[in-house]
Amino acid sequence: MKLLLVQGANMEWLGKRQPELYGTTTAAELDAMLLARAHELGVDLEIVYTNVEGEAVSAIYRAMRAGLDGLLFNPAGFLHAGYALRDTLRSIDVPAIEIHMTNIEKRGFGSITAEAAVGSIAGFGVDSYRLALDAMVRRLGS
Repeated sequence: MKLLLVQGANMEWLGKRQPELYGTTTAAELDAMLLARAHELGVDLEIVYTNVEGEAVSAIYRAMRAGLDGLLFNPAGFLHAGYALRDTLRSIDVPAIEIHMTNIEKRGFGSITAEAAVGSIAGFGVDSYRLALDAMVRRLGS
C-alpha cells in the first residue's frame, strides 16, 4: 500500500510556529512518528513538505503515476485559496483525507479543499495525523 502525505504551507515550521496552537512537536519528530506507524501497518508512506501549491499538485500527480493508493494532506495555508489543489484532488481516483491539527471550524476557517476529500480529521494535534493514517489503511483494506 503506497500512501503520500502532503504537508502544505508553513508545516515545515512545526514546533517553532505558534506552539500555543500547534504544539512543540517538530516536523522531523512528526515524520518519525508517522513513518514508524506506517512501518507497523506495513504501509509505504512518503512525506512531502511544500510552501508552493504547484509543488503539492506536482507531487500528487507524480505519486499517482507511481501507483499511489491513498493521499493524506494538510492543506495548511492552501485551505483558503488552494483551488488548484482542490481541482487536483477532484481529478485523482484514490481516496484523500484532509488533516488539520487544530479545529479549523472553531477558529472560524473553512477549507475549500475539504469537499474533494473522503473525510477530514481535525483538532487532535499531531494525533490527527495518526488517526488519518489509521483511517486510510482501514479504508483501503476493506
